[in-house]
Amino acid sequence: MPAGVCGCCGPLRPRYKRLVDNIFPEDPKDGLSKSDMEKLTFYAVSAPEKLDRIGAYLAERLSRDVVRHRYGYVVIAMEALDQLLMACHSQSIKPFVESFLHMVAKLLESREPDLQVLGTNSFVKFANIEEDTPSYHRRYDFFVSQFSAMCHSTHEDPEIRTRIRVAGIKGLQGVVRKTVNDELQAIIWEPQHMDKLIPSMLFNMQDSQDGEENPAALAESCFRELLGRAAYGNMNNAVRPVLVHLDNHHLWDPNEFAVSCFRIIMYSIQAQHSHHVIQQVLNHLDTNNKNTPRVRAGIVQVLLETVAIAAKGSVGDDGFAYESESPTPPSLWLGPTVLEVFNTLLKHLRMSVDFELGETSRRNSGTSVSSGRGKESEERIVQNAIIQTIGFFGGNLPDYQRAEVMMFIMGKVPVYGTPCHTLDTVKIGLSASCMILHFGVTSGFKAKSMAAALPPPFLDPLFSISLMEDSELRQLVLEILHNIIDRHDNRAKLRGIRIIPNVAALKIKREKISKQDVAFMKKHGQQLYRHIYLGCKEEDNVHKNFELLFTTLAVLTIELANEEVVIDLIRLSIALQDMALTNEENMPMFIRCGIMALVAAYLNFLSQMIANPPFCQHVSKVIELRNMDAPYLLPEHIFRDKCPLPESLDKEDKLLYFQTSDMAECLAGPGYNAERLSIPYVPQVTDEDRLTRRKSFVDTISIQVDIMSNSLPDKSQLAEEITFETLKKAIDTTGLEEQEREKRRQVMEKFQKAPFEEIAAHCESKANMLHDRLAQIFELTIRPPPSPSGVVSISAGHTQYQSVPVYEMKFPDLCVY
Repeated sequence: MPAGVCGCCGPLRPRYKRLVDNIFPEDPKDGLSKSDMEKLTFYAVSAPEKLDRIGAYLAERLSRDVVRHRYGYVVIAMEALDQLLMACHSQSIKPFVESFLHMVAKLLESREPDLQVLGTNSFVKFANIEEDTPSYHRRYDFFVSQFSAMCHSTHEDPEIRTRIRVAGIKGLQGVVRKTVNDELQAIIWEPQHMDKLIPSMLFNMQDSQDGEENPAALAESCFRELLGRAAYGNMNNAVRPVLVHLDNHHLWDPNEFAVSCFRIIMYSIQAQHSHHVIQQVLNHLDTNNKNTPRVRAGIVQVLLETVAIAAKGSVGDDGFAYESESPTPPSLWLGPTVLEVFNTLLKHLRMSVDFELGETSRRNSGTSVSSGRGKESEERIVQNAIIQTIGFFGGNLPDYQRAEVMMFIMGKVPVYGTPCHTLDTVKIGLSASCMILHFGVTSGFKAKSMAAALPPPFLDPLFSISLMEDSELRQLVLEILHNIIDRHDNRAKLRGIRIIPNVAALKIKREKISKQDVAFMKKHGQQLYRHIYLGCKEEDNVHKNFELLFTTLAVLTIELANEEVVIDLIRLSIALQDMALTNEENMPMFIRCGIMALVAAYLNFLSQMIANPPFCQHVSKVIELRNMDAPYLLPEHIFRDKCPLPESLDKEDKLLYFQTSDMAECLAGPGYNAERLSIPYVPQVTDEDRLTRRKSFVDTISIQVDIMSNSLPDKSQLAEEITFETLKKAIDTTGLEEQEREKRRQVMEKFQKAPFEEIAAHCESKANMLHDRLAQIFELTIRPPPSPSGVVSISAGHTQYQSVPVYEMKFPDLCVY
């Protein structure tokens, strides 16, 4: 009877339980019963309302088998779940999925690597299923945490460790695919999840292995997929964990892995999101502004890489590169933001210079010599990286923004005498600004008009730098001018100062001078000539300075010279020759011969460019005579190593020099106003000499002392002996009238024939000289009288009283009795 009762209980069990029990064989090694599985699948499809119960019962059996370590039945249960999941797509599958995910979580929580891998594989299959309706309540927080932990597995067995890590990466990839396209699962982009997802991928990308399953390659693929799906508002949350990971693992020095990561980021994201990444790196640079130089240099190099990749597409109006599929740039990256980028980089450049100078001063004080030198050289690495980045960034801007950036950079040049700007900071800051302009912003700049390329707010400070007593700075200024003025890339053909035998063979490219450029030369031509004139007589000029000066004159001739400018350039050349001959500046013989060689090389080039046979013949004749009698006046000889220099230049041998009268005869005729050649070129005098150059390299106190000493009369002059000859000279006025008439005639001729710009410059120079003399007189005379009670003086912002004894006071003669 008891046996009969037990036999009756079996058929009373629900049918779904019987069908589930039947798929499990007595021996788990036999595997899943296919015929019984087909019955269970047919029942689930026919009665979808039973799916949730089937899933719950399977989950119950699986939990029991996991606890009892009956792993064979666990595998069978998961295989059945997978088949049911793939076969059923009805509305009722939602509760079944919850049971399925619960079972996957049970497997992932176990410490058995095989079960973790089994649960991951099932989750990946589930992730590839596209559901008909979204899920409003399902969350994947547990799976993100568990898969991330698997990615950092530290199992003792390398093979098992690799299997677990690969499974973790696949699981994360499944989470990404399941969530990023579901608007209801946007929570996956929140920082708490990205802080687990991104570092897990980067951790495995660091450790490259060989084998069938490479965690590094799989992690990189998942990383690319995640970034490719990132929307506009999620970029910051996706990039920030990368920066934090690189900080935590000290991967900025060396920075090969950091550069590789950001290459992947820039090539994976949508092109219009590039500025988000660049802004994030800039902000991170601000955060690490007090970190070691190598870390900052690593961040800047990564920034350079991101900018380089962003610039490979078509450049939009905002200055950034975009692929053809996204032609419209975002409205957030406009002009002010571009200047903000430059401002940030220039700020860090200034900070690096300050750090370097601080280390230099500490080294000079005697503390830590070896470490100071290393820190200084490391700061140079930071500075070079910033300069290269700014240059590359500026080189990919449209022309109209380049002009703005050039003025912005020149506006950031430190001025000597202002707070926190010492002589060293000024020199390094000027050099850095010029390097940025030369190697990046102006490189490849093709402006339609010189007025747009060289506006006064940019031209004036640039020329002020050209007056500095630093030959390398002057070289950079000239190279910047070449980048801007040479719009037809003729510089390479003109490289090296030399006597060019056949200029036509160079195939110089040129166009007719536009009206805008003619107007520019009328307005700023005298300024250009002046700085060439002053740059030639610097005592620290070397071979490269003369080469660049020759190229400057040649490029001006090609790009901006009409008939009037040609006459001005010849007058400038004659003035340079006269300056070297008279030597009123007491220049070294090498500089004098270098100027002579520069004039010869340029007039040879100019005579062939204007195609005037008599002019060419005159220049060639002078060059031939120099070859025989004075080879040191030609560039091929004077700039050669160990060239013998003469003791003096023979002024009387006029055949060795270019004569104004001969050139005027050659240019007589239509086209050229040769009469202007008789008017000597005189450079205009401005405040730049006093405010920019001389004061920047001489201490203010020494200037005051120099003024004081110069203002005092010479004793020898006061004690001059009065003789009969001096009285005779004073009375004799026979030659004075003729000299006065000749002087008056020259002045009238100058005002009749000289260009208006030169007359205005001459008058302005006289006014400036008068103003300077008056200022010196007022400074020496208008002072408070001494007082026994003390003299008030202000030093470093504090008022001080200096007492003057009565016996040291000097009274006027009328007050003494």
